[in-house]
Amino acid sequence: MSIEKIIFGAGCFWGVQSTFSRVNGVTKTTCGYSGGHVPHPSYEMVCSGNTGHAEVVQVEYDPETVSINELFDLFWQCHDPTTKDRQGVDIGTQYRSAIYFFTQEQATAAKLSRDKLQQNGRWQSSVVTEILPVKQFYPAEDYHQHYFEKRGIH
Repeated sequence: MSIEKIIFGAGCFWGVQSTFSRVNGVTKTTCGYSGGHVPHPSYEMVCSGNTGHAEVVQVEYDPETVSINELFDLFWQCHDPTTKDRQGVDIGTQYRSAIYFFTQEQATAAKLSRDKLQQNGRWQSSVVTEILPVKQFYPAEDYHQHYFEKRGIH
């Protein structure tokens, strides 16, 4: 089995992790921070909006069981990719819509998936999701990992 990774930012990472953890073929999910300029940020630092990081979930998956396009479909369904720097009541750059890729194949597939979504008419506004190579991923504190599951939510 060959495991691949991709990172998704779609608002608060608790719900995103819960969503992707239930997918057959996803072997591990980790809440964390990515896309910023401050090394080893804490949750409080990221919430300040001064680190440049987004709340994200690193998804590890078996591409023989679940395709990257299936993961992209779920990503587009689990949040509003047309709202800049917010999801629902969560407002700030840390809640931005983002895909951080590890390979050029993922980058190409992400951009094609975004373009397809934009053209299908589901959203009236433009998709603002940033699609960038992974710079660094910092796992969030332990109490953020599988937050909903630990509390019997979802």
